[in-house]
Amino acid sequence: MRLFKQLLIVFIALALLAGALMVFSYDIIKIQWVGFMGLQPSFGNMEEPLPVPARSIPVDGPAYIPGGIAPENPVPADAVSLARGAALYAIHCQMCHGVDHDGRGPVGNLFQTTRPADLNSVLVQSLSDGGIFLVISNGFNLMPALNENLTVRERWDLVNFVRSLTVPAP
Repeated sequence: MRLFKQLLIVFIALALLAGALMVFSYDIIKIQWVGFMGLQPSFGNMEEPLPVPARSIPVDGPAYIPGGIAPENPVPADAVSLARGAALYAIHCQMCHGVDHDGRGPVGNLFQTTRPADLNSVLVQSLSDGGIFLVISNGFNLMPALNENLTVRERWDLVNFVRSLTVPAP
């Protein structure tokens, strides 16, 4: 028991000595054992970053449309473009616009205020290619903007696919 007390006293003495050395040598060797966050120049009130404007286009964005003019379709409506457009429609559009392109897809049927557009309608088919491209890119009503999900080429393939749909007879 006596040996235990002696070892305990020696251990405590060494611990106190080590602690004192750390405290007094802090200014000399700059041991960062306590964070001084309040002394940093970046601590305190700062301005929040400005929000990005809604529907803004990045400076290097490939789909910039000067003056709001509807762009012209640079992609020919060949079999490859139509096949890609059909595949993209099945992935991104069919759940709302439906298999028959009439706005009665499984998700489109859940909308209570505005139904998705009937892509076979005279109204949609009378739009220019650039107008359809802008709707796909920026969205309309409940339709989300797909400009971040699809490349410019993929959006033009979708335009060619929508344009290939037939207008029903009156």
